Amino acid sequence: MKSRRRPSFRIARNITLAVLAAAVPIAAQPPVQQEASAADLDSSIRTLALQIEKMNATILELRSELARSREEAREIRDELRRALEKLEGAAPAPEAAADDRLARLEENQQLLSAKIEEQHQTKVESASRYRVKLSGLVLLNAFANSGRVDSRETPTRALRGDASYSGARFGAGVRQSDIGFEAYGPELAGSRVGANLRFDFFGGSEGTYGAGSVRLKTAAVRFDWDRTSIVVGQDVLFMSPLSPSSLSSVAFPALSYSGNLYAWVPQARVEHRMNASDLDSISIQGGFLYPVANEPPYGVSAAAPVEAQRQPAYAARLAWAHGDPSRPLTVGISAHYGRQSYGPGRAQTGWSGATDWSIPLGSRVGISGEFYRGKALGGLGGGQGRSVLFTGSESDPYSEIVGVNAVGGWAQMKFRASESVEFNGAYGMDNPFSRDVGRYAPQGGYAIPSRNQSRMVNVIFRPRTDLLFSMEYRRLNTRSASGETAAADHVNLGVGVLF
Repeated sequence: MKSRRRPSFRIARNITLAVLAAAVPIAAQPPVQQEASAADLDSSIRTLALQIEKMNATILELRSELARSREEAREIRDELRRALEKLEGAAPAPEAAADDRLARLEENQQLLSAKIEEQHQTKVESASRYRVKLSGLVLLNAFANSGRVDSRETPTRALRGDASYSGARFGAGVRQSDIGFEAYGPELAGSRVGANLRFDFFGGSEGTYGAGSVRLKTAAVRFDWDRTSIVVGQDVLFMSPLSPSSLSSVAFPALSYSGNLYAWVPQARVEHRMNASDLDSISIQGGFLYPVANEPPYGVSAAAPVEAQRQPAYAARLAWAHGDPSRPLTVGISAHYGRQSYGPGRAQTGWSGATDWSIPLGSRVGISGEFYRGKALGGLGGGQGRSVLFTGSESDPYSEIVGVNAVGGWAQMKFRASESVEFNGAYGMDNPFSRDVGRYAPQGGYAIPSRNQSRMVNVIFRPRTDLLFSMEYRRLNTRSASGETAAADHVNLGVGVLF
């Protein structure tokens, strides 16, 4: 016990002596110095007290943040636990769905392997150092027609039968296969320069020696900025951008001469795109077109009716898009104007006003279509391919002419049963005005129809991204100005490979 108390006694004695030694000098100081030291001590104490208060406040904030973090961690753990319980309680996927996913994984793996092997292949080489891309479609169509039609492979009108018609016809062909090139050029004035060229083998007349000749469809040069594009060359009608989905009619857009205006014409156009909001965008297009009229020149060296007028046609389109950029709701309006000359005093004005729409109804269903009203639209497929009618011979300069007024359009409903299967149903009609058609006698034994209607349903199956199968049925009804009607049925099976 004594040995334990001695260290404590020594420590107490040393502290007492130190305090007495410090107190003697302080007591010997003058009173003024003692007052100053007391003031400094008070200031230091206040400063220290403030720092302690700040430190306490900081500690309280840290404790509050720590409590919030613990609460958030607890909520995350609860959410993870609930998610795991749902996964554990979910029923296993059907074997068919698992097989489908496995097949798609194998397909993706094959595509990835093909991409890797592609790096070792010889690329399409151009004379310049810029990249060129080759693409196309190899398409076989087998078809059967019941009733007389204007074209066996791609019928657009039903014709009245005659003594030479023997009944249903069957055939097959690959003339609708097409090939395209896309070139990626340099940058110019901040734009990306590119070009495209596409052609098929639908030139010549079917069933003749020249059938299967190469036919140019589009050839255009593009200058693309972030919000503006300039296109120069032969391209599709930008004022009629939509067409029904079909693999039986690729050489000509589906429902041609049944409400679907189309043409591949030389043009120069400008497009500007604007964002009205996060989900809304507006595009404005305008340009010059070669004013096709579908009437040939009268004479070897004569100019076509549109060339004789010595000015291009003009067109513009305004479109609004809303929603997901991959499947937006789109509505557009467009207008077209062009002059045609058939000789002195025989000028005609061609014009059209149109609207188009594409509306998704959920993730699987969508509707689309176009509607137009115009005059002298034969070159675009309106008015049954006739822009004007004559009272006499077309080559007679004294024959009177009248522009053919027409109204028409088409609508389609699409249903995507899965990622690889889609069903389409469409209806279209082109209606030249009876007051124009009925005033003039047919020339050369050909009477212009006063109404042409087409109905079609098809299914397109894509078991792989590059393999296509289709089956389509089409019903054609055509009425002449005299009231006579004709009907025909067309069945088409298609097999295609994309490359």
